[in-house]
Amino acid sequence: MPGIFVPCSAAFYEGLGQQPDSIFRDKTVAELGCGNGWMSIALAQRWSPFKVYGLDINPRAIKIARINLYLNALDDDGLPIYDGERKTLLDRIEFHESDLLSCCRDSKIELDCIVGCIPQVLDPNPEVMPNIKINNSSEEFLYSRCYYCAFQGVVEDQFGLGLIARAVEEGIALIKPMGIMIFSMGGRPGQVLCERLFLRRGFRINNLWQSKLMQAADTDLSDLVEIEENSPHQFEFFVDLGGDQPISARTACAYMKSGGCVSHALSMYSCHLRQPDQVKKIFDFLKDGFPEVSSSLDLSFDDNSVADEKISFLAYLASFLKENKSNPCEPPAGCLNFRNLVTGFMKAYHHIPLTPDNVVVFPSRAVAIENALQLFLPALAIVDKHLTRHLPKQWLTSSTIEERADCTEAENIVTVIESPRKWDLLIEFIRKLKPQVVVTGMAQFDAIRTAAFVNLLNVTKDVGSWLFLDISEHLELSRVPSSNSVLRYLAGNTLPSHVAILCGLVKNQVYSDLEVAFTISEQAAFCEALSQTVELLEGHTSVISQQYYGCLLHQLLAFRICEPHAQQERRPALVLPQRMIGFSNSAISAIKEAEFSLPDSKESCVIHMDLDRSFLPIPSAVKASIFESFARQNIMDSETDVRSSIQRLLKRNYNYPVDSDSDIIYGSTSLALFNKLVRRCVQERGIFVFPLGTNGHYVSAAKFLNANTLTIPTKSSSGFKIEPSALEDTLNNKEPFSRAWVYISGPTINPSGFLYSAKEIEELLYICARNAARVVIDTSFSGLEFQTDDWPFPGVQFPFNRWPCWDLEGCLDDMAGHVAPVYLLGELSLELTIAGLKFGFLISKDRSSEYSFPISSQPHSTLKYTFRKLLGLKYDLDEHFSNLIAEQRETLKGRANHLMKTLENCGWDVVGCHGGISMLAKPTAYIGKLFRVNCFEGTLNGCNIREALLRSTGLCISSSTWTGITDYCRFNFALESGEFKRAMDCITRFKELVLGGSDES
Repeated sequence: MPGIFVPCSAAFYEGLGQQPDSIFRDKTVAELGCGNGWMSIALAQRWSPFKVYGLDINPRAIKIARINLYLNALDDDGLPIYDGERKTLLDRIEFHESDLLSCCRDSKIELDCIVGCIPQVLDPNPEVMPNIKINNSSEEFLYSRCYYCAFQGVVEDQFGLGLIARAVEEGIALIKPMGIMIFSMGGRPGQVLCERLFLRRGFRINNLWQSKLMQAADTDLSDLVEIEENSPHQFEFFVDLGGDQPISARTACAYMKSGGCVSHALSMYSCHLRQPDQVKKIFDFLKDGFPEVSSSLDLSFDDNSVADEKISFLAYLASFLKENKSNPCEPPAGCLNFRNLVTGFMKAYHHIPLTPDNVVVFPSRAVAIENALQLFLPALAIVDKHLTRHLPKQWLTSSTIEERADCTEAENIVTVIESPRKWDLLIEFIRKLKPQVVVTGMAQFDAIRTAAFVNLLNVTKDVGSWLFLDISEHLELSRVPSSNSVLRYLAGNTLPSHVAILCGLVKNQVYSDLEVAFTISEQAAFCEALSQTVELLEGHTSVISQQYYGCLLHQLLAFRICEPHAQQERRPALVLPQRMIGFSNSAISAIKEAEFSLPDSKESCVIHMDLDRSFLPIPSAVKASIFESFARQNIMDSETDVRSSIQRLLKRNYNYPVDSDSDIIYGSTSLALFNKLVRRCVQERGIFVFPLGTNGHYVSAAKFLNANTLTIPTKSSSGFKIEPSALEDTLNNKEPFSRAWVYISGPTINPSGFLYSAKEIEELLYICARNAARVVIDTSFSGLEFQTDDWPFPGVQFPFNRWPCWDLEGCLDDMAGHVAPVYLLGELSLELTIAGLKFGFLISKDRSSEYSFPISSQPHSTLKYTFRKLLGLKYDLDEHFSNLIAEQRETLKGRANHLMKTLENCGWDVVGCHGGISMLAKPTAYIGKLFRVNCFEGTLNGCNIREALLRSTGLCISSSTWTGITDYCRFNFALESGEFKRAMDCITRFKELVLGGSDES
C-alpha cells in the first residue's frame, strides 16, 4: 500500500543477521518504524525473543502489520503454528501505533534491544506536518509521513538526523543497563556526524555493517547545498557505487545534473550506554524542558577516565538540581555530606579515624592560609614560597621583624618570610627566627620519611610555632592512592594540637580551575574558629564545588571494600607548650561580639530566618544554565567573559560608567571583596564608617580585621537610612588625619529593606566628596525591589527596571575633581534569583586595590558562563526569564506583607520593607517579660530573644546583637513556602508561650 513504509529491509536485516543470537533470544525488543511489520515477524521467527513490539506512527501500517502477523502465525487451516517452546508468533509479537517509543514509555516497558530504520530526510513542507490528522489523511500524505521526518527540536535536525536523535534519547530512559540499540543510518551527513549523534549522548558505538546505496536521480539536494554554504559542514556522497573518495552535496548536485550517478553510505551502528545509570539520570533531568541544554550536551571523550569522572558528576548534579527545589542550607564549615566523605576517605584508604567536626572547608587553600594568619596575626610567620602568591603584598614587604618579635606592638602588620620547602632547611629557619606560625608544603623526599615529619613537629612544639602543613600535592583521589609520611603518622598518632593539615583539591581531570580546600585539626576550638573565619570573611564555600569533589569521593568509597581488621589504637598527641600565641585580640573580640549562624540539631531542623540568602525555588532557566556550564565542552573564553555583561547591568541599573580605566575585580562572594577593601582601609590607617543598622557580618568582619570603625546614627522612622546631617556630623567628628571609608548599602538597604532614591544617594555622595571620604556602595542586596511606587524619582512614573534607578554618572561628573575613589560592590546571585551560587564583583578606578590585596578565590569558569548567560536573558528581555524574576518579586512582596502582618499581630513593631529579602522588627510586647523554656531562663530583650525563640519553637532570627540597633531583630522572609508557613506558626506560637492568649500585645 502506498501509504505504508517498507524499510530498507534487505540491507538492515542482513546487518541484524550478523549479530549473535544472544542479543535477541529471550529478550524484549522494540522495532521503530515497523511499517508492514515483516522485519519484526522475521526477527521473532529467527531468534525467539521474549517479546517484540513493532511500533509505527502510521495507524494504517499497524493494521497491515497485524494482518501480516496473523498470516504468518496461522497455518492454512487457521490453526496456530507453535515453535519449539510451544509459543506462537502471536505470543511473541505486538504491534502498536506509537510516536517512536511513546507506547513503551506510557506502559513502562523496559527494553533489552531497540532496532530502527527510520526516515532521515527533512520534510519539504515542515509547516504543514503538525496540522494534519493522520487518520483523515491521504495516501500521499502518509507516504510523506513515512519517508520524511519533521523537525524534532534537536541540533541534528539540520542534517536530517533529528528523528533518530529523538529516538535515541527516548530509548535511554527505557533501555536496560546492559541493553543495546541498533540503527540503520544513511551516511549522507558524514560518518563523523552520524557517530557523534550517539557519542555525545554517552554511548559506546560499533559500526556493525556498511554498504552503499545509489542516490535516487530525482532527489533534490538544494537544501543540503544551502547548509554547506552557511556552515563549515560538508555532506558525504560518492561517485557511483565504487567511489571511495567522498564528495560534497554541492559537487554531487552538479554531477547529477550533468547525468552522473552518485551514491551514499549506509551503515548500521550498535550502541551501548557507557555508564547506564548515570546517563539515564542526566537525560531524566533534561527531559523536563531543557532542549537547549540537551543540544549542547557532549558526553564524548577520548580518555575513558575523563569520561567516567565527568559523566558521574553530571549525573550527580542532575539529581541535585532535580531533587532540590531550593538551595539547601549548609553550615559555614562546609557541607556536612562533603565533610563526611572526606573523613570516610581518610578512614577507608589511610586508616585515619576523623569526624566531620575535625574538617573545615574553604573556597581555596589560599583563603585558608590567609584566614589562619588573620586569625593569629603573628609578629612573624614563615610561609613556603610556593604558597605566598595570594597573600597581601605588605605582609611580604614588612621590615618590622625586630620591632614586633615580642608581639607587644599594635596588631596591624603580619610579617611573612618566604621559606624553602625542604624540611631540613625549614627546621633551621624555625630554630633561628622562632616564628609564631609556620606554613609549609612537603617536598617529595620529605613525603617519604616519617622521621622528618616527626622532627618538624618536635621543633615547632619546642619553639612554640603553630604549624600548617599543606599536603595538596601528595593527596591522591584514586582507587590505589599512595600514602605519605603525614598520613602514615596520623594513622597511628593523634594530630598534635598546634598542627593543622591543609589540602587543596585541584587534581581533577575535567575542570582544571575548580578548587575546594579543607583543613584537618583535632582541636575543637581551633576548628570552630576557622569555621567562623569562613562565615565572617567569605560567607560560605560553593556548594557545587563541594559536590564535584564529593562525587569523586563517593565513587571511591563505593568502590572500597571495608577491611575486617580493627582500627589500630592511636597514640595521644604531644603536649602543647604554654608560650604558643593565641588568637589575636581583634579576632577574639570580633568572634565574641558576632552572632553566627546555628547548625541544625540532630533532634530537630532549624528554620533559618537569620541568613543572608534566598531559599526561594531555583527557576528552571537557572538550573538549565548551571547544568549547561558544566556539561559543555570547549567553552570559548568569550563565553565566560562577564565584563561586558556587568558593564551593561551597571549602566542600566545605576547609570554607572565602567570605562577602560576601571578595574573589575571578581570574587567568590561580595563579602570576600568587601573584606579586601577593609584591609586596604587598615593599611592606610583609615576608619570605616557604618550606618547604624548595617549587616552585622560586615561590621563584625571589619572588627575582625582590626579596622577602626565609626557608626552613623540612623532612625527607624526613615528605615535606618543615612541622613545627610548625620553623615556630615560623623565625618566632621572623626579623628583628624584619618581617611574615612563610608559604607552605603543601596539602592536596597540590607537589612531594613528600605530604598535610597536617586536624590538621596546624590546628597550622600556630595557630602563624602566634600570630606574627601572614600565611598563603598554595596549593591549586593539590590535588584528585587517590590514596593516601588514613585521610587527612585519622586513624582516620576515609568515601567520598573526599564530605566536606571540612580544616575551615578551624572552625579560623579558634577563632583569631578572633588571626589575620592568610589568603589561599587555587587553580587549577581540575588538579582538573578540564583540561590546558593554567588558571584561577587568590585568596580574601582583605584588600580592599587588588586595589587595590594590579590583575590584568593576567583569564581570558576562555569560560574562565569552561567552568570553571563543569565545576564543576557535578563537584559535581552527574554520573556520566560523576565516572568520568573517578576514572579519572585511578587512572591517576596507577598511574603513581606504576610510577615509584617503576623509580627504586628504578635506584638512586634515592624519598620516596614520595600525590597530585598529581610526586614527589621522590635519585640516591644516581649521586652522585660520573664520567660523560661528548654534550658533558657531570663528577662527577654532584643539580644536574648533569639535564643528564646530558637529553644521554644525552632525558629532562628538575627537578634539586636547582629543588627547593632537596640532591641531590633532581623527576619529573612525569602524561605521555601513550607518553611515560611512554619516560621509564621512559630512566631504565633511564641506569642502564646510568652504573652498567653490575651490581647496584651
